Amino acid sequence: MSNPHEKCHETKRLLKQGARLVDVRSEYEFSAGALQGAINHPMQWLSAGQHLDDKETPIVVYCATGARSLAAKQILQMAGFKEVHDLGGFKNIQFC
Repeated sequence: MSNPHEKCHETKRLLKQGARLVDVRSEYEFSAGALQGAINHPMQWLSAGQHLDDKETPIVVYCATGARSLAAKQILQMAGFKEVHDLGGFKNIQFC
């Protein structure tokens, strides 16, 4: 799904249904501003094997541009997470 409006609406639907919003940017980037309700789990942590604890709850990952979130989605899926969605860059939802 490459249309930002479609990603926005899909993400909002998932969050209303209880999905976790995960910001995979660095701690510094996260502290400078993040989407409301997001938790910070930097890509560096995922690459080092530090995964989230709940593999059953749907997850929506995002970063600044979409590159790290795509990699995070792949890492989480390979680690056994059931439902991972890639929002891409946080601007895909920030202004919709």
